[in-house]
Amino acid sequence: MSTAEQAAPDHEQFAATLSSYLADRLGTTGPVKIRDMERIAVGWSHETWLFDAVWSSNGSEQRMGLCLRRDPGNALLRDKSDLGEQFRVLQCLGDTEVPAPRAYWHQPDPDVLGAPALIMEKVPGVCPSPWRRAGRDFYAAAAARGVLPASFTDALAAVHNVDWRSAGLDFLGVPEAGKDFAHREIDKWESLIEASGHEGHPILSDLIGWLRHNAPPAERLTLVHGAFRTGNLLIDDDRISAVLDWELQVIGDPMYDVAYVLTELNREGTDLLSNVVPRELFFERYQRATGIEIDEQRCAYYQLLYAMRSAAFWMSAAGLYADGATTDLRLARTHWSVTVALERAATELGY
Repeated sequence: MSTAEQAAPDHEQFAATLSSYLADRLGTTGPVKIRDMERIAVGWSHETWLFDAVWSSNGSEQRMGLCLRRDPGNALLRDKSDLGEQFRVLQCLGDTEVPAPRAYWHQPDPDVLGAPALIMEKVPGVCPSPWRRAGRDFYAAAAARGVLPASFTDALAAVHNVDWRSAGLDFLGVPEAGKDFAHREIDKWESLIEASGHEGHPILSDLIGWLRHNAPPAERLTLVHGAFRTGNLLIDDDRISAVLDWELQVIGDPMYDVAYVLTELNREGTDLLSNVVPRELFFERYQRATGIEIDEQRCAYYQLLYAMRSAAFWMSAAGLYADGATTDLRLARTHWSVTVALERAATELGY
């Protein structure tokens, strides 16, 4: 049965399944009750459920806030988004300075929880959409108070300062010296384009050729989040409480993340980077915290690589809808987003 044909899980039935699963994992003598369960409508890849697990131990009530992500089988990134990898990354980050949810269990068997799933800590905080007026107002007010801009920058610095070899993150794959990182990313997104079944586009062909010809060498390798922006960060009391959305992480050039922060696409109606941080503050604080000098020329290259990646995302999304793998109308609309991404790339290339 395709994912499009599967009904959304019934809350009561799903809660009962979770109760049994968690009782086994937690080793409780009595039942685990599922409280305040809700499915939140965020992201385009995995189902996300928030709830509290409640049980009795030695006569006292125990409560554990949890977040469950399930793979519906029609994720935007297709085979490039794996919950097992996300679980392993979060485990590796557990003893680092990166604010990330603690990962508890990974269940790859779809018959146990209805789909492959990852269960992690429910971290306090909010994640307003930066694309809505209420979200933009939230970030503008928080930026004015002064704490969030510094916390945003420090969180990215923490990602790039991770000793990724000692943390065990080299399982992600380590690029060779030189231009290998950029070529790996181009290959990755070109394969997603091919999997989407999209007919292609002349500007996209030009863009890929330009990217291959102009690939810069990575001067330093760090852990790279891949989508570090408001919308992928939990905020609690004006501080980043958790970096979310560990789907695009790689070992690579830290300028790949910096370019994502600098791009105008991640802010609307403001000069604040990612809607929260003044450019001068970001440059000064990031460089001081990491010892890495921001290279704006490399960032400009990676912003064009992001244009290719965006086109790949939207081609994949539109293809999933066209093939009947999903009935999510948001993915249907992405067919037109391909043109938007490529028009921007054409302007940058000097068309």
